[in-house]
Amino acid sequence: MDFYIVNGSPRKKYNTAQILEKASGGIFDELRKNYDEEDINIHQIHLYDLDFKGCKSCFHCKRIGGKYYAKCPIKDDLLELLPKIQNADGIIFGSPIYFGELSGELRSFFERFLFSALVYGGESNAPKRMPIGMIYSMNLTEEGCEQFYANKFDVLENTIEILYSKPYSLKVYDTFQFSDYSKYENYAFDPELKAKRRKEHFPIDLEDAYNLGVKIAQESLKI
Repeated sequence: MDFYIVNGSPRKKYNTAQILEKASGGIFDELRKNYDEEDINIHQIHLYDLDFKGCKSCFHCKRIGGKYYAKCPIKDDLLELLPKIQNADGIIFGSPIYFGELSGELRSFFERFLFSALVYGGESNAPKRMPIGMIYSMNLTEEGCEQFYANKFDVLENTIEILYSKPYSLKVYDTFQFSDYSKYENYAFDPELKAKRRKEHFPIDLEDAYNLGVKIAQESLKI
């Protein structure tokens, strides 16, 4: 079985990456109840390592009878990767939230991942339905997210549901951004409260991510 963990953060070892690693562990632990370890493939993708851009609006993926119908033809690092991810047994995406949006790299990825499967007014052209998880990490508190980002991610998640499946969603709030806040200009956040939140609540976030991975694995076994 093939699963993809897609990191939309430029950091490989911090909040988003740690959450995704825990989710990956949930997938693996659940699947090995039914499969040998060598039959479980969990691929880690760091988008900031890849050379690609967003959709170029060439519409080759919509051209009836065309060579690239329902496929993205752009020749970059996503050319071979996209079909593999679109045929996965499950995917978990993770991204920090910048100015109320996904990271630019993940946003560009979704343009390519989703648009080639979209048929205007018709059924999805996705080659396969699979369980999908969305993890958002953000500096805002849960109350701040409700105030400023209420329903912010619904359009994306609704599109994913139409084309692939209803995604599992996890929001990680009030993240600890710097290992030493004294080195960076900051007038909005109390470093001590941030550190306290990190110590007390981040383990809960990790557990929630692990459980999301378990759900992705369980759902994949039903398909």
